Amino acid sequence: MHVPPYMLTALGILFAVAPAVVWTTIARTRPVGFAVGGMLLAGAGLLIGVQQGRLDAPGPDAHLVFTALAPLLIACGAGLEGRHENPPSPQWTSRRNGAIGFLGTQFALTVAAGLLYALLISDGSEAPPSKALPSLPPGISLVDEGVSCGSGGCWRVATVTSEDGLSRPEIIRVLGLQRESCRTNGWLLDRRDLCVGATDNGKNVTLHAGLGY
Repeated sequence: MHVPPYMLTALGILFAVAPAVVWTTIARTRPVGFAVGGMLLAGAGLLIGVQQGRLDAPGPDAHLVFTALAPLLIACGAGLEGRHENPPSPQWTSRRNGAIGFLGTQFALTVAAGLLYALLISDGSEAPPSKALPSLPPGISLVDEGVSCGSGGCWRVATVTSEDGLSRPEIIRVLGLQRESCRTNGWLLDRRDLCVGATDNGKNVTLHAGLGY
């Protein structure tokens, strides 16, 4: 079933701001309430930035970290308030229990989705997105880009050329890809290596990026 992009965006925003909304229902003091609420909203803003592609971070890992840290922050805020306030009312206790249930459910669903994601990517066969390729400096332009697949999986490939008359070895040197470089693609869930390199095929310089273990 195809989900419209605007609906995914709305769901992502609701997911990010949910802990802040929950906190507003149980906060009892202004100083701690505003401090914790501000940190939760800041975290929500960072997560939304990851969702929208404005921040370069692995999305599944960012969601998992957020849903783990938000309840801890809320628990710390509630603990600080408890030191300086009178015993809470039964109504507050009921709201707190509801908040615990909601945040626990959100965390459990996120963990389940994260484990499913880790299982789906375990074969490492798909090609990385275009952003995995290095940024091109001025004077070097993209000729074409696509995906190449073989028995070992798929790779993102791009052909580049120099607008300033650089030779193919010079293009590779300017890009800093004399040797293939690898790094871990994610933080927690995606432990595949993202490897990026460049080859001189005698006619063009081809950039490639692939995922594997």
